[in-house]
Amino acid sequence: MALHYHCRHCGVKVGSLDNSLISSEQLGFTTLTNAERQEMITYQQNGDIHIKTICEDCQDALNRNPDLHQYESFIQ
Repeated sequence: MALHYHCRHCGVKVGSLDNSLISSEQLGFTTLTNAERQEMITYQQNGDIHIKTICEDCQDALNRNPDLHQYESFIQ
């Protein structure tokens, strides 16, 4: 099982973890609501997990332009 983190806005791969010994609690998944989990986490048939996050560049853009928060994705 591997965890793959991708930016929800630009799609860049932020990073991956290859460790099946990490619990959902350690990853912070238990602090998410069911709706947030459904939106952010995708389980693949091979056991991998894909997680939507925000990369540093997109976070900087959001900090400089708070009005961008209204869009699901602001980079096309």
